[in-house]
Amino acid sequence: MKLPAAGRHARGAALLLVLWLIALLAALVGAFALTARTEHLQGRVLHRGVVATEAARAGLEYAVARVIDTTPEGRWLADGREYGWRFHDAGLTLRIVDETGKVDLNVAQPPLLAALLRTAGAEAGAADQLAGAIVDWRDTDDLGQPAGAAEDPQYAAAGIPYGAKDAPFEDIGELQQVLDMTPALYAAVAPHVTVHSGLPSPDPRFAGALVLQAIGIDPQPVLDQRMPSAGITPQPDLLGAGTGTYSIDSHARLADGREAVLRAVVRVGGGAPGTAYTPLFWNEGVSVSESQPRP
Repeated sequence: MKLPAAGRHARGAALLLVLWLIALLAALVGAFALTARTEHLQGRVLHRGVVATEAARAGLEYAVARVIDTTPEGRWLADGREYGWRFHDAGLTLRIVDETGKVDLNVAQPPLLAALLRTAGAEAGAADQLAGAIVDWRDTDDLGQPAGAAEDPQYAAAGIPYGAKDAPFEDIGELQQVLDMTPALYAAVAPHVTVHSGLPSPDPRFAGALVLQAIGIDPQPVLDQRMPSAGITPQPDLLGAGTGTYSIDSHARLADGREAVLRAVVRVGGGAPGTAYTPLFWNEGVSVSESQPRP
């Protein structure tokens, strides 16, 4: 029996509504699946990042344990050499530097600062001027240094909205704010300066090549003495025991290419009961190796 026109229209409208509902449900299911996959990938990234970060932290803890080891065969030397270690599926590269082997920004005098800047690549005149600016940054007066005054008027003339701090450096990052300091020069100098030693001159036993050269010592014979020769590993007594304040770089790499880097300055002991060290500086980050596809 033939349906009336109104009935056919009603059935057509109902069919169209059902098709629209099916399409809407398919879109909702697709969106949910995409969201679930995105969250799954984000969770994987976060999870592997946490694993890499914890591996880097484990490396720092292990480095502290080795640098304070009282046995000559077990103690690691705090002179900047690289040590390798494995923690579960992570490979770690660890470097320990005694802070007394660096130039202290708060007490080093202009000649030493200028010498360090020159060995790091600065021209002689620029190094002298920048050394004066470093001293003007940390001293409490408003009298500019003869070699390179950098008090408030000089910052204003350079269009910099702040002046000299007129107080000690709290961390080495402040060096980037000193007048005429460039990013390239800062990157070259940063591994060799500190605010934690309190020494007017670095301890040559722990100094790297750049610092040794800055204090007038031929670095090669000193570095050759530290390195293994003819299968003989130098004993820690060659350097003497560390002073207790160390910068530690812990670089962890997982099998999937995930990497984490932890850079810290720690002072062994002297913290809360039950703690092995007191952190003085802490910086960590996670990255994915360029050779690995991002999930």
